[in-house]
Amino acid sequence: MAKKQQTTQDFVTVKEIRDGVVILKNGGMRSLVLASSLNFALKSSDEQTSILMQFQNFLNSLDFSIQISVMSKKLDIRPYLALLEDRQKEQSTELMKMQVKEYIEFIRTFVENTNIMTKSFFVVVPYDPPIMNVGNNPMTKMFPGKSTQAEKNTASDEKFAEYRSQLEQRVATVEQGLVRCGIRSAELGTEEVVELLYKIFNPGDTEKPIQLN
Repeated sequence: MAKKQQTTQDFVTVKEIRDGVVILKNGGMRSLVLASSLNFALKSSDEQTSILMQFQNFLNSLDFSIQISVMSKKLDIRPYLALLEDRQKEQSTELMKMQVKEYIEFIRTFVENTNIMTKSFFVVVPYDPPIMNVGNNPMTKMFPGKSTQAEKNTASDEKFAEYRSQLEQRVATVEQGLVRCGIRSAELGTEEVVELLYKIFNPGDTEKPIQLN
């Protein structure tokens, strides 16, 4: 018998994305929080000590695990060059058009010869719901651990709001801790999560990075 060929989706642990929440195939739930960067080297010695202490207190205050992820990506300069080309067309004198054109060529050459990277920082906040009780179905009692797909979906729909509330409480705790460290943060919505996962699984594509408001 021929062995079933595995697809890329078989290796992806994400089942679906609902209301900004990543739902894994094992039932786990994850929220993604985008965090701003902090130029630690430019801080004074006292400021550095204060930031480290606040971050230590933040980590010690958590009663759940988090994952801090850094995404590095080559800077896509094409949108900026397109903007400059539009500005070039709007110039009223040939001298200004020539200067803008020279600037465009300088930027393009500089980027081609220099590997400029952008970094995005994310905090993955987890919540693993308890095993769901699918009711008093006699088949469930006869075969523990067995349930129909319809029962699983119903239980999941009924409990999703409750579990999401638990997850949002954890997200709020993380965001408050980051604020005390001087770091701005924003929880990603459904479209932003989809965009982020697309970038992760398609690293060759260059798109506009996610921005904090």
